Amino acid sequence: MIRFVLCRPQHPGNIGAAARAIKTMGFSDLRLVAPERYPAPEAQWMATNAGDVLESARIYPALKESIEDCVATFALSARGREWSPQVLDVRTAAARAREVEGDVAFVFGNEQAGLTNDELFACQNLVHIPASKGFSSLNLAQAVQVVAYELHMAVDAAIPFARSERLATVDDIEGLYAHLEEAATQSGFMAPQSRLRERWRRLFSRVPGLEREEVNILRGLLKALLK
Repeated sequence: MIRFVLCRPQHPGNIGAAARAIKTMGFSDLRLVAPERYPAPEAQWMATNAGDVLESARIYPALKESIEDCVATFALSARGREWSPQVLDVRTAAARAREVEGDVAFVFGNEQAGLTNDELFACQNLVHIPASKGFSSLNLAQAVQVVAYELHMAVDAAIPFARSERLATVDDIEGLYAHLEEAATQSGFMAPQSRLRERWRRLFSRVPGLEREEVNILRGLLKALLK
């Protein structure tokens, strides 16, 4: 299941336009994280015949709650960041998302500032929509439309996911990160101001389809080492 997550959207019209965008490509799962003004009539106006998508949209206070049961997450940003997860173009991201068995989230920032660093690092992949170098900023609803289109077009080219192992959720992986930090701190390996946290997030973001059993093996090793 593909879900579209809008973080802190400011303009309700963009929420409605995003609902219409995903419905035209065969999707219906819309999540809103701390919307500035919603519900609002502007959202209904812009949704046109996608009012059912708006009515079923779920609202969350923070990003973590909206993606914690996902097995893959993709953050949209027009800005490259040094300490970022794996960077993919939108077409590659769509193809990869279609190969995954389980819930997948595409996460969009607000209209003014995009995603915060914390929101970006809560996701496993950073996705760029190739655009003009002189002006690469898309309207929120336009970005949602591009992603929904690429996901729709990737269906026929998708490779069936043959593995039967259960994939790790965002919550599973966050537990691993916390365990790594505990081990690194207690052993004296990581200094208080170290950027190792960003490094290992970047490392694991390069591993598509990390399985729950694999995470449990790593955490078991950390537990044994901590003794």
